[in-house]
Amino acid sequence: MNDHTSSELSEAFIALGANLGDREATLMEAIRRLDLHPDITVTRCSNLYETEPVGYLDQPDFVNMAIAVRTGLTPLELLRFMLETEQQLGRERSIRWGPRTVDLDLLWMDGLTLDTAELVLPHPRMMERAFVLVPLADVVESEDGGEVKGLRASLHEALDRLPEKKGICLWKTCTWRSASAPSEN
Repeated sequence: MNDHTSSELSEAFIALGANLGDREATLMEAIRRLDLHPDITVTRCSNLYETEPVGYLDQPDFVNMAIAVRTGLTPLELLRFMLETEQQLGRERSIRWGPRTVDLDLLWMDGLTLDTAELVLPHPRMMERAFVLVPLADVVESEDGGEVKGLRASLHEALDRLPEKKGICLWKTCTWRSASAPSEN
């Protein structure tokens, strides 16, 4: 668990996707590795959705999901750990939008706006992609209490603007459990 007090922690949302190998097992291992980091606690997990590929179409369907985390890391530290986790799980970057064992995208972190060569927040294309928005809505909606710093409203607007959510279907509910955050299911 974190040594930080809750006032020092940031909330971040991460999209996960995989379309090679045992997709579900790889996603669950990525979540486990994130949660094992001393400065990251996974708090919520979306359902898993099977989605058609976007961009480069000649590849297997993806399984996509999203998680919410609390972290004492800076956005760049979190991103770098996510990239390290992808690499440890066999991610190769050979074809843009191509097949992958795992893909981790930092979508949003405490409402921060950042535009550097290494990281753009919020994620520049997240509001255009059903395979990101639908799972993200699961974890944003499950937040207890108030508004997630403007994210919930913009998420709903983006979902309403998408002409249809074709190419994405509920695949299964998330079976991952954090000892620190038991599921209400």
